[in-house]
Amino acid sequence: MRPLPRSIPLILAAALATTALTACGSDSGSDKDTVKVQYKRSTDAKNKIFDRELEAVKKEFEEKFPDKKVELVPLKVPDEQYYTKVQQMIRTKKTSPDLVYEDTFLINSDITAGLLTPLDGYLKKWPDWDQYIDTAKTAARGQDGKTYGVPDGTDTRGLWYSKELFEKAGLPADWQPKNWDDVLSAARTVKQELPDVIPLNIYTGKAVGEAASMQGFEMLLYGTEDTLYDESAKKWVAGSQGFKDALGFVETVFKEKLGPDPQDALDPNAGTKVATEWFPQGKLAIDLDGSWMGNNWQETGAKPWPEWTEALGQTAMPTQNGQAPGRVSMSGGWTWAIPSNAGNPDLAFEFMKIAQSQKNCTRLTMANGQIAVRKDVAADPEYQDYVPGIKFFTDLVADTHYRPALPVYPQVSTAIQEAMEQVTTGDAAVDDAAKSYDEQLESIAEGQVVRQ
Repeated sequence: MRPLPRSIPLILAAALATTALTACGSDSGSDKDTVKVQYKRSTDAKNKIFDRELEAVKKEFEEKFPDKKVELVPLKVPDEQYYTKVQQMIRTKKTSPDLVYEDTFLINSDITAGLLTPLDGYLKKWPDWDQYIDTAKTAARGQDGKTYGVPDGTDTRGLWYSKELFEKAGLPADWQPKNWDDVLSAARTVKQELPDVIPLNIYTGKAVGEAASMQGFEMLLYGTEDTLYDESAKKWVAGSQGFKDALGFVETVFKEKLGPDPQDALDPNAGTKVATEWFPQGKLAIDLDGSWMGNNWQETGAKPWPEWTEALGQTAMPTQNGQAPGRVSMSGGWTWAIPSNAGNPDLAFEFMKIAQSQKNCTRLTMANGQIAVRKDVAADPEYQDYVPGIKFFTDLVADTHYRPALPVYPQVSTAIQEAMEQVTTGDAAVDDAAKSYDEQLESIAEGQVVRQ
C-alpha cells in the first residue's frame, strides 16, 4: 500500500514458498536451521508493539521446532528506503532473507523480475487459506494467475465527517450520501453556512503522491463504470468517460473553492495537517481518507484527541450515480512473501503459518493498525473492539478494489497525479488533462492500451 503518504504502522516481514521442512542453504547466506525474517521497524522509537508481537511469534515457532531458530532482521528506515533495501537484498542468495514483508503496491515488480516464489503448492495444503476474503487474495496474485504472497491485513477508504460542523451547517448527523452530487451538495452547504471551514478534503497532486492517486482519484474512478486496467484485455484503459468524470469532480472541488487552498492541497504534508490540525481544530468538515485515521488520535498516536469518537462520523464513498453496489473503496496492504533466493523456503512457510494463525493474525492486525483479511479475525470480539469504527471499515472490504499490481503502475500513478494537479491549479481543463494522461499512458504501457 503502500507507498501512501501516511505513517505506515510498524511493519513486520515474512512469507512463503513450496515443498517440505527440509530447506538447504548450501550456496546461500542461510543456515539451514535458521529462518531469517525481514521486516520494517517503526521509525518511532516509542512504537514497539509490532516488534513485541513478532518476538512472540518467534518464541512460538522455536517452541514448536526446538532444533530451529528465527533471526529477526528489522530495517528501521523510511518506507521508500525499505522498498529499495528489500529489492537489493532479495536479488542474491547470499543476502536474501527467507521471509520478507512486501507491499502490494510494488509486489508485481518483484514477481515480474522473478524475485519471489509462487506459493500455490503450499496454499493447497494450508486449510487456513479458506479463511481469507476472496478480494484480499487477489492482492498478491501475479499476471500468471499464481499467488506470491499472503496478505496479513489491508486498509479501506471512505468519508470522514465532523458531526459538530454538520450540525452547525444544518446537515444530518447520520449522513448517508447516495451519489457524488450528494457529497458536493453537502460541501456547498458547509461553504455557505461556515465560510471559515474547509468543506471537503480530497488528496491531489504530485506532492502527496499515492494518496492523490488512490485515496483521491481512484476512489472516484472506481465509482464510475470504468477502471484503470481492463483485466479481460490485459491492457490499460485510455479515453474513458469515467476518467474524465473523476477529474471533473476534482476540478469542481477546487474551482468552487470547496477544498483547501490549492497551495495547502499540494503541500506534501497535507495528510499530516488533516490528522493533526484541520480535524482536531474543527477546520475541516469532510475528508476522503483511510481506515487508519483513528490511529492518529489514540493515546499513542500523533495527535491524541479523545473526543474524536464522538466528534467524527464515517460513511461510505458513494458510486457516481448511486449504481450498484452503491459504495466504493480502495485497498492496499502488505503481504508475507518468500524470495526466490531464500535458502529456507519451507521454514519460511512454517513461520508464516504460525504468524498467520487466527490468534496471531488478530494480534498482528491490531498491532499494525490494519483491517482484517481473514473472516475469523474479522469476527473476533477483540478485533471488533480494538479501535472505534473498525466494523464500518471492515465491512467495506466486501466492495473494495485493489490497484492494478503491475510493474508500470507507479508510473501510471504519477501520470494520474499530474493530471489531477493540472485541474486543481486550473492550468488545464479536464479534457486537456485527460488527453495528456492518455499520451503518457501510451508510452508507459508501451502501446498495451485499449481505448474506450
